Amino acid sequence: MSAVAAPLSYTGLPALLTPEDSALLLIDHQGAQLANLHSNEPQLVVNNAIALAKTAKLFGVPTVLTTVVAARSGNIIKGIHDVWPDQQPIDRTFINAWQDTRFANAVKKTGRKKLVMAGLWTEVCVAMPALQAQGEGYDVYVVSDASGGVSAEAHAVAMDRMIQAGIKPVTWLAVLCEWQRDWAARQDKQAELVGILIDHGGSSGAAFAWGLQLLASAAKA
Repeated sequence: MSAVAAPLSYTGLPALLTPEDSALLLIDHQGAQLANLHSNEPQLVVNNAIALAKTAKLFGVPTVLTTVVAARSGNIIKGIHDVWPDQQPIDRTFINAWQDTRFANAVKKTGRKKLVMAGLWTEVCVAMPALQAQGEGYDVYVVSDASGGVSAEAHAVAMDRMIQAGIKPVTWLAVLCEWQRDWAARQDKQAELVGILIDHGGSSGAAFAWGLQLLASAAKA
């Protein structure tokens, strides 16, 4: 695939994500990969990946889904499938998704230069396409807490390797906040956004719900 002429921004406002410049790539959130996930709590990775998917859908961020040999490794997890029930993940045999022309072409078709990636495992099926895409001129962000490896060391070494290549580490909640950016903006999406925060944000979601409760109580007083 030919290189994409895209300047990489590491600081300043251009370094932040917007829904208009982002594409989301969700890679191999499947049963077999989750069965050997030992770097992060699997239940937390599932929660965060689904939250990321819902957030992308809410903001209209084009999303590419992929599985690897689904007949053996399992289908993409139900929570992600339920966000896009009509989208068939690209099922491939290449370990590096970027070497599958269907996947690379699907990403190119989005027209987006900032790629937000998450998947299993970090050291293999995330790192390989992330490094190749970065080398071809894309600006790559890896969602660490929606990804995971076969060990804590494997995940950490993979993240270090990608960071050294200029890839940016982020978390799913950081992505949500960058896409929203301004609480006075995108007000038509705020109710659903708050729902995602409350359902998937853990203690942050609980604190947000508590704040809404206090506001509601003050309004009644």
